[in-house]
Amino acid sequence: MTVTRSQCANAIRGLAIDAIEKAKSGHPGAPLGMADMAEALWRHCFKHNPANPKWFNRDRFVLSNGHASMLMYSLLYLTGYKLDIEDIKNFRQWNSLTPGHPEYGHTPGVDITTGPLGSGIASAVGMALAERMLAQKYNKPGYDIVDHMTYVFMGDGCLMEGVSHEACSLAGVWKLGKLVALYDSNGISIDGKISGWFTEDVAKRFEAYGWQVVGPIDGHDAAALDRALAEARSDTEHPSLIICHTHIGFGSALADSEKSHGSPLGAENASSAKEALGLPAEPFSVPAEILEAWNATKQGQAWEDEWQTLLEGYKKEYPGLAKEFVRRINGTLPVGVDTVVDNLVRKACEAREKLATRVSSKNVLSELVPAIPELVGGSADLSGSVGTKTASSVIMNPDTYEGNYICYGVREFGMGCIMNGLAAHGGFIPYAGTFMVFSDYAKHAIRLAALMKLRVCWVLTHDSYAVGEDGPTHQPIEQLNMLRSIPGCTVWRPCDAEECAIAWQTALATQGPTCLSLSRQGLPYIDKGRNPAIARGGYIVRDCQGKPDIILLATGSEVSLCVEAAETLTAQNVRVRVVSMPSCEVFDAQDEAYKKAVLPDDVRARLAVEASWTGYWYRYVGLDGDVLGLDHFGASAPGSELARHFGFTADNVVARALALLKKA
Repeated sequence: MTVTRSQCANAIRGLAIDAIEKAKSGHPGAPLGMADMAEALWRHCFKHNPANPKWFNRDRFVLSNGHASMLMYSLLYLTGYKLDIEDIKNFRQWNSLTPGHPEYGHTPGVDITTGPLGSGIASAVGMALAERMLAQKYNKPGYDIVDHMTYVFMGDGCLMEGVSHEACSLAGVWKLGKLVALYDSNGISIDGKISGWFTEDVAKRFEAYGWQVVGPIDGHDAAALDRALAEARSDTEHPSLIICHTHIGFGSALADSEKSHGSPLGAENASSAKEALGLPAEPFSVPAEILEAWNATKQGQAWEDEWQTLLEGYKKEYPGLAKEFVRRINGTLPVGVDTVVDNLVRKACEAREKLATRVSSKNVLSELVPAIPELVGGSADLSGSVGTKTASSVIMNPDTYEGNYICYGVREFGMGCIMNGLAAHGGFIPYAGTFMVFSDYAKHAIRLAALMKLRVCWVLTHDSYAVGEDGPTHQPIEQLNMLRSIPGCTVWRPCDAEECAIAWQTALATQGPTCLSLSRQGLPYIDKGRNPAIARGGYIVRDCQGKPDIILLATGSEVSLCVEAAETLTAQNVRVRVVSMPSCEVFDAQDEAYKKAVLPDDVRARLAVEASWTGYWYRYVGLDGDVLGLDHFGASAPGSELARHFGFTADNVVARALALLKKA
């Protein structure tokens, strides 16, 4: 029997209807509306191998409107991924492979976590950029070992979000011709018809970005979709937007209504929709001939085998490049990186310079960037201020894709999502910088990186009131602990060049995002005798004879204040231990014996000092302790003057310590 394309598309619709009805939860409208788009792409254009979801040269697929997750799970099941019908039946259930929104690293075949609208298309820009930059470096005549597309499905909501503007603008500047976005233009969002709040000319908007715009076309017309995809794929100089006019909830009684967006159709509507679409009444039933028409395992393995043969030839012809390429896509660091860091630590101990930690970070990067070719840097228009551009940094040229440094412009959120795309694609360790206070703009991208365990590094400078004259809008107070509150995000706030080098070393070995909190002002070097315990996140930087009367804890710019205060207190016969805590997350992960050796249970007098919100530190000082911090916004004045007004002086640390001891 001949299987028609509409039958194949309707198989997606049937699975989506059944799974959402069984879960009594989900979003049927978009899968029903985009099924024809999915059939055209996944059965006729999409290069992948269901047997090996991580095959490197596969096309990437991003479902930016991630609430349409049953569209994706249906595709994965139908094409032959390790997702069986029981997984489809367990949609949105505990410990299932089919959660409410697609999750990278959880469901085989999901290339990036989506759901927060707009972040998917923005991360896809990073994926497409990664493909082009790797192709430029490693492809040779007759050996296009990096050659794949990045496809995106997105809806009206994605295009309303500001991050889509940030990233799509850059995609046009970067001429990412292997990026194709299919826009599900159905005119409906949760609140109803979008004509009351989204009336811009999307085609002109994307043309202004430098994209090729195809359509509008009928998103339910297979032939029109084929032509549009062929046109999009043929333009390698511009990213392409295919505008597909569709009907949300296609085939159901709730078509073209917001009522089909985020709730099950209901038993009666589900049954009538399946009947209208010619689907079996039995839930989760897909005829064998349709499963066979969808299955992509044979073709996928043939594609991968062909690539493996090409790679083997490449290894013989270009053994040095091939070795580096394979290492990069496997995510392993080059041999010798630890030696580079050891040398940096040695130099810091010998130089004993007073440096801003943003400068110390740049010094580290100056050694790491030439040693690690997968490091790709950048900044949100603050390269000179944040120290992310080194002598070895070459600004990426969109005409050739040569370079290892990206100028993102003033686009913090877009920058973060693009970094996530670079990391998820593979072959890159992205890092970029902005001011600490602007981490608010980037927070959601950092959160997604943590959820996906992506190795991305954030250089966040100007990290306290010491920014000074720029005033409270640029002086972070709550941001440091906001970042610490993200599960899986590691924050380092180094006090000097030695701690900064260790922070970078740890960041490169961490699966998940790292945020470096760095000072604008110069900080004195603190003699620690090359203490290997720095890598444990918290350690004793200055100790006393016998049991301490009081422990002073600090990070970053406040460590030197505590060391100075300890000298004064010692002269007054107070036994003082000073603990530097550059990374609370790393310290918390240590064994209990080590943590208690640093912070003994029987020393209850503890004073934490950090130029940020105080609430976080009570987990270490307890109810008997005290915290010197900031629970108010800053002010515009020289940083040294603000330090006096806000109490960040050694004398005030001494006074607070003595008061705490008297209270005890």
